[in-house]
Amino acid sequence: MRLKSITAALIPIFAVLLADQVTKIWVKTHMALHESIRVTDWFYILFTENRGMAFGMELVDKYLLTGFRVVAVVWLSWYLYRLLRRGENIGYVICISLITAGAIGNIIDCVFYGVIFNAPDPPYVAHFTEWGYGYDVLLRGRVVDMLYFPLVSWHWPEWFPFWAGQKFVFFSPVFNIADSAITCGVMALIAFYHERFQR
Repeated sequence: MRLKSITAALIPIFAVLLADQVTKIWVKTHMALHESIRVTDWFYILFTENRGMAFGMELVDKYLLTGFRVVAVVWLSWYLYRLLRRGENIGYVICISLITAGAIGNIIDCVFYGVIFNAPDPPYVAHFTEWGYGYDVLLRGRVVDMLYFPLVSWHWPEWFPFWAGQKFVFFSPVFNIADSAITCGVMALIAFYHERFQR
């Protein structure tokens, strides 16, 4: 394995994990749940938590989802190792590294946050607690999200079918750095390496 390829794989992983966990821990220990900080009109730090998938979606059982994430990270790590052994293109390696790092970042929340953090009601903020005295058990932690970009919003007119009078916000999901890494990695794969998946 070439040192250049190994570096290309490890730097994104460690950078994403460091940035992801630092921002999550800071938000969790400095902001009350659902508190927001306005950065600009189109960007807020909004503290939310979810038991589900990326961007706050909740589709499957928590244990099943955490188990799937662990299996996915094991497979991605093995695949990344194979890529490095055969001297794969560095750009492709970086894409897989971003996806792997994002998956690991959210697994950390799911596996450990429930047993190392308490969960006080607003306006109080969470803090680290003695192992096992957190708000839930191992593997049932909640993923911390905080990046909110309400770029455009309006109210549908009263005559509009289905959503009459309701407020529409684009982009409404709240997400984190791990989600962003996964999304960027997948989008880069589609944009630059789509031919690999057409074989």
